[in-house]
Amino acid sequence: MDKITLGAGIIAGLLLITGVLVVCHMVFSRYALGLSTTWQTEFTTFAIAGAMLVGAPYVLLTRGHVAVTVLPDSLSRRPRKVMYLIASLVGLTFCLALAYGSWVYQLEAWHEGWSTGTVWNPPLWPAIVPMTIGSTLLSLQYVAEILRGEI
Repeated sequence: MDKITLGAGIIAGLLLITGVLVVCHMVFSRYALGLSTTWQTEFTTFAIAGAMLVGAPYVLLTRGHVAVTVLPDSLSRRPRKVMYLIASLVGLTFCLALAYGSWVYQLEAWHEGWSTGTVWNPPLWPAIVPMTIGSTLLSLQYVAEILRGEI
């Protein structure tokens, strides 16, 4: 699971870089060349939001999230592990619900042929893929963390 999560982190980084490059392209096209920008804003929103969603399992793996640890640091080892286990189970429950909802939404968007309804109007399902993959991988990473016992 850690290798898959590392791969997801790399993909998230590439999505973020792509989003930044498209913003640079948009600024240059609009202000230096005076061209209209129809797809750049929407693409950037999807890419950067996708980076956040696909990168979430990597953040859990590396313990990169922001945490207030005053209470856990004041507890002895066993109560701290119990508290972390409970928190991980709550996080897993939320992520499983999000993954389930994402898969349902993904399939509806695919089968119904939904589009974004904007000027660019691309199909919606590719924009949902990061949420579906990210929430599924985050759920699996929670399971790995719980089974590893390092929570």
